[in-house]
Amino acid sequence: MTEYCVAHRGFSGIAPENTMAAVKLAMENPYVNWIEVDVQLSKDGVPFLIHDYTLNRTTNGRGPVKDALWSELSKLDAGSWKSGMYAQERLVTLSDFLKAVKGRLLVNLEIKTEANKYPGIEQTVIDTVREHGMEKEVILTSFDTGALRNVRSIDSEIRTGIIIDGRPADLLDRLRSLGSDFLSISYRHLTPEFAAHAVEAGIQVMAWTIDDGKTMKRIAEMHPDILICTNRPDVWRETFIDKRSARSRFGFFKWGRK
Repeated sequence: MTEYCVAHRGFSGIAPENTMAAVKLAMENPYVNWIEVDVQLSKDGVPFLIHDYTLNRTTNGRGPVKDALWSELSKLDAGSWKSGMYAQERLVTLSDFLKAVKGRLLVNLEIKTEANKYPGIEQTVIDTVREHGMEKEVILTSFDTGALRNVRSIDSEIRTGIIIDGRPADLLDRLRSLGSDFLSISYRHLTPEFAAHAVEAGIQVMAWTIDDGKTMKRIAEMHPDILICTNRPDVWRETFIDKRSARSRFGFFKWGRK
């Protein structure tokens, strides 16, 4: 059974997504092995964490992310929308995020772009990853295959992966053509047969985004190496750790890490 818990945008079920509060909450839980976050660029080229292409949903700002300078973005409230206890939580630069998680979590870093929305974002992200010496701790993923090709042309050693909400027949061929060995896929499109085929082909599979224990268990049973991406690491713990620990105490089976 899987032991791979990926905190989606940090522990975003409780703290505001893609903020340091969500990152720190994820790191407080020893069963969280991975974290997934999103990166975009400010108008002046600063890479920072945010999911949407506009500021409207998760900050008190308005308008497109790409039209605001970092000096403006850094002053926004990125927490009150989630809860008053997170009022004045700020947006986080990619550099500060990587500094916080280095040596503690593996990182699935989604490059948020489409149709060349952020020219040069791939180089900027790679430069930042290199500055922190985290080339072996980060996987760069994207829905945009053009961005993945750009990454490969800049640095063929950094791992890359496709994000997809579907399962086309040639999906594994697409991954091979991109030189990618990571697949971030909606759990709705996973089957035991496909999961086994992908893993056999050397592809690391992450299923997103699952917040209920029943579905987590069903997907995990497809293959022990599937990463479970969730907004609720606490539900993951209850499903895979707490219940097993309780059963072990009563002698039903033993639980141990690989």
